[in-house]
Amino acid sequence: MDRREAINRVALLLGGTVIGAEFLLSGCKPGGSVNTDDLFDQDTVAFLNEVAETILPRTETPGAKAADVGGFMAKMVRDCYEEEDQKVFKKGVNELNDACKKKFDRNFMEAEPDQRTQLLIDLDKEQAAYSKKKEKDAPNHYFTMIKQLTLFGYFTSEIGCTKAQRYLPVPSKYNGDYPYRKGDKAWALA
Repeated sequence: MDRREAINRVALLLGGTVIGAEFLLSGCKPGGSVNTDDLFDQDTVAFLNEVAETILPRTETPGAKAADVGGFMAKMVRDCYEEEDQKVFKKGVNELNDACKKKFDRNFMEAEPDQRTQLLIDLDKEQAAYSKKKEKDAPNHYFTMIKQLTLFGYFTSEIGCTKAQRYLPVPSKYNGDYPYRKGDKAWALA
């Protein structure tokens, strides 16, 4: 599967387009980015991992935290998002925590699992309503980005590819960084 096909599959899962997809296809180097170093802070990555784990929890397969989706989110926002979306995402991390404080009188990291789930369900409803009313040039909703990055990060990780999906190791072990030359055919794993 090539990068374009992976993005299309994630977009189908999400029911639309993936924010930042144009940069994923061109190699993830947008011009003029904001300072996103704070997204790589250990506490922020842990926070993003907990949000992702609430979206994709551990069941009989490892959850999003096991795939370090929080670190993936930070890297993708830094390398693949346009400046406006980087700002919205960074602000959204704080807004998500503030929404938890307002609703449950505690930080997201201190909230019970059922409280976290309820908060994210409410935010998902909020972002769905926002998306329906959104003007063409309006910024994306931060929770849309978080949800998309969680799914994309998990289902393109080694854990997501080998544990959560049916995986046939052809020609051998998992190699998520297999060299590709223009014109080569993609590996078929199913």
